[in-house]
Amino acid sequence: MQPNSFELPISHALHGGYKHPACRNWVKQTLSANNLVYPVFVLDEPDAEQEIKTMPGIKRFGYKKIVDHLKPLVKKGLQSIIIFGILSDDNKKDERGSHAGGNGIKGPTNLALEEIKKEIPELLLIVDVCLCAFTSHGHCGLLNCEGYIDNAASLKRLVEVSISYVQSGAQVIAPSDMMDGRIGAIKQELIRQNLEIPVMSYAAKFASSYYGPFRDACKSAPGKSDRQAYQLPLDSTQLALKAVQRDLEEGADYIMVKPITTYLDIVKEIKQRFNPIMACYHVSGEYAMVCFAAQNGACDKKKVVLETMRSFRRAGIDIIITYFTPELLDWVKEEF
Repeated sequence: MQPNSFELPISHALHGGYKHPACRNWVKQTLSANNLVYPVFVLDEPDAEQEIKTMPGIKRFGYKKIVDHLKPLVKKGLQSIIIFGILSDDNKKDERGSHAGGNGIKGPTNLALEEIKKEIPELLLIVDVCLCAFTSHGHCGLLNCEGYIDNAASLKRLVEVSISYVQSGAQVIAPSDMMDGRIGAIKQELIRQNLEIPVMSYAAKFASSYYGPFRDACKSAPGKSDRQAYQLPLDSTQLALKAVQRDLEEGADYIMVKPITTYLDIVKEIKQRFNPIMACYHVSGEYAMVCFAAQNGACDKKKVVLETMRSFRRAGIDIIITYFTPELLDWVKEEF
């Protein structure tokens, strides 16, 4: 047997999933700052700061400016973020999403990783891996000559992007593209390069209407057609469970449900059947609805958000990705 040969089943490679202290906190059961992940939108201009009209209180930041935004939150207890890179110039978009990163190109995500890692080394850095914000056609993978997703070519490109992010400082890889086999392809390459980096799978990502403000924030709406061919149908529990089982077998360390508020039944099914460490993404539309309702006096924002977060924990969620994180860092100290 070769000394470096890999015989352990890929689904049994667990160390990366709890190597970082913030990752270990995710398996605890109380609502606290440990459970929260803050999604941030980062531009390839260093000092940019742009409001997002459809997401009150949320901004796009330049890859240096984001550090100033994060430092006070870290002092309040912020432990982890998930980074979404955005191009400031749409002319940089092409058919293969070259400026996502890799092949000698540092995209906005790479630039942000390097800057944040240098300035805030204690922060756990999760990266979204997808091509939609970088491709001229706005789809999450590469297209063939007929305009359909080329799964094999997409996997190769996504692996390339993932490794470039790890080289820039990423500590958790979260591929949201929904290509078949993406988890196994990325995990195998990480293991081949002796990188103990966990993978967070968006296994139960539904083709939802709640993503609108996010696509505005990332400028990532598909140019033609939509994403129903590779995101899950809204009313299919069995397909969601099948996708989760596949991704766990391919080595996923964490399983995500997205959106979350109207999919808590899916969380419960996954938790009971597989019992993985579970993440949820409280998405842009869910965030915006609460914000606009509160602004118009229809609800008490703090009470509604805390009730919502408690429902996530009650259903079995360990990791909550939410735009309310900055406020929740204060609220959980007051309430718990």
